[in-house]
Amino acid sequence: MTKQVFRYGKYTYDYYLIKEARKTISLTVKPDLTLVVKSPLKYSQEKINNFLKRKWIWIEKQLAFFKKFQSNGREKEYISGESFLYLGRQYKLLVKKAQRSGVKLDHGKIILNTTDEVANGENNKKILHKWYKEKTEYVFRERYKIVLYNFEYDTVPNLALKKMDKRWGSFVSNKKIILNPKLIHAPKYCIDYVITHELCHLERKRHDAKFYKLLESKIPNWTKIKEKLELKLLTEGRM
Repeated sequence: MTKQVFRYGKYTYDYYLIKEARKTISLTVKPDLTLVVKSPLKYSQEKINNFLKRKWIWIEKQLAFFKKFQSNGREKEYISGESFLYLGRQYKLLVKKAQRSGVKLDHGKIILNTTDEVANGENNKKILHKWYKEKTEYVFRERYKIVLYNFEYDTVPNLALKKMDKRWGSFVSNKKIILNPKLIHAPKYCIDYVITHELCHLERKRHDAKFYKLLESKIPNWTKIKEKLELKLLTEGRM
């Protein structure tokens, strides 16, 4: 992967170029405003530049779209009425005074019981994050076991959780796979996609044509799931 610069009129774009064994060229604008171009190995720079010129209007629209969400982002106060995402669904937070602290889901609401003042956002945050952590560990291990049935591996990597800024998952070795806890905000099929992606690395370490062929055999519509995952975590998954 190399960093490149594309200039078109008064516009200048930095992008990452990945050349790999593939037949077509593709362009991705990520939620963090990063541009990634994937091209066949034999594509010339002129051919890549011509492709980007044809995509210029689309690039501007995508960048403007993602910038809108970045500028509108605000910190959560962890009070009643705010919205939180869990497994692809939005839930309204309802904070209640109670004799025992805890969290439960009920008819589209996250009910947060607290022994402290209901307006104590810092305490509410601790209670809610503890619940998310417990749910994340349970759901991820449940989905991991289910996805493993699609493979016939003799060696099963251990599953670990780690916060990552730009990755949903990471294949460390044949003994360890890491998942980003933020995935708990996404639907289960998105979690399954990330797990499947990482498990495919046991057979194909590199992101080459054979890797993507294997991934597609497990999840034919994986590209659409990946796009939806990135957008959903950007627009709805703030915590």
